[in-house]
Amino acid sequence: MKQHDARDLQLQINPQSMKPLFRTSAWRHAVAMAFDWLVIVFAALICIRFFNPVSYLLAVILIGARMHALAILMHDATHYRFLKNRKWNDRLTNWLTMYPLFTSIEKYRQNHLAHHQHLNTEHDPDWVAKLTKREFIFPKTRSEFLWTILSYLTLVQGAKDAVWFFKRFGSARDRSGQTLGYPRQQLLFYALLVTALTVSGLWKYYLLFWIVPYLSTFFMFQYIRSVAEHFGELAYDHLLTSTRSVKANWLERLIVAPHQVGYHLEHHLYPGVPFYHLPKLHRLLMEDADYQEKAHVTLGYFSGLLQELGDPALAAH
Repeated sequence: MKQHDARDLQLQINPQSMKPLFRTSAWRHAVAMAFDWLVIVFAALICIRFFNPVSYLLAVILIGARMHALAILMHDATHYRFLKNRKWNDRLTNWLTMYPLFTSIEKYRQNHLAHHQHLNTEHDPDWVAKLTKREFIFPKTRSEFLWTILSYLTLVQGAKDAVWFFKRFGSARDRSGQTLGYPRQQLLFYALLVTALTVSGLWKYYLLFWIVPYLSTFFMFQYIRSVAEHFGELAYDHLLTSTRSVKANWLERLIVAPHQVGYHLEHHLYPGVPFYHLPKLHRLLMEDADYQEKAHVTLGYFSGLLQELGDPALAAH
């Protein structure tokens, strides 16, 4: 598959209009992170107070959604869009998002930057790793796709994804592929976590409100986003048709597409733009006739995306 480069595009965008969009705001990133953690904590506390099967299912959905949201913030930090001090950008991201999700920013960055550099080619590690997985083979019927999503609620599919995830994003590797083990700070984090859970006697709640959502809805939302971004009968014949942007409604932004992650095409064009400026970037790019004509923009996850997974003729541009 041909590798496309953003430099090949001839978009007529005023550079002065673009410049403010690259400015980062540490407080906006920090507030978003604090919001995600507060939702996780309050969802667990409310469920414990009014525990029943329905409240627990809702808590698992909401907590998994905010875990996914934390992963999106980690993704921004991978591009150094959190703190200007790169050492603290990585350190705080690891302790507040990555280590709780059982990986590290160093390992993720190694994979993710290669994904950007070799989008949808045999040198793209994300693309190659997913091509042979059954759930990423399209076209699918709508019922097949929905059944795949629901299979995550059994924890079986999530457990499979977790094994696959740990193999790719667990311990760091050197350039030759040799495992380097886990960073000392990561081991320290897990030692402190195990100690705190044991001393406080909170293992039951950790399993109920972290491990279960992690093995179910967290990976479920990751799967939906991965499909939306790079799969489901995209044309792949141009940089503007090699990834999809999804304009989400308020409910989808809350559950499926937090922190403007739906604007994925815009992110691939300009990865230096932080998440909170992506809607402005999209509006600016839509002023360009070539972008407006060719860009693959889908309206909604529950409506537009489902329409595109089985029949490429239904793809919205």
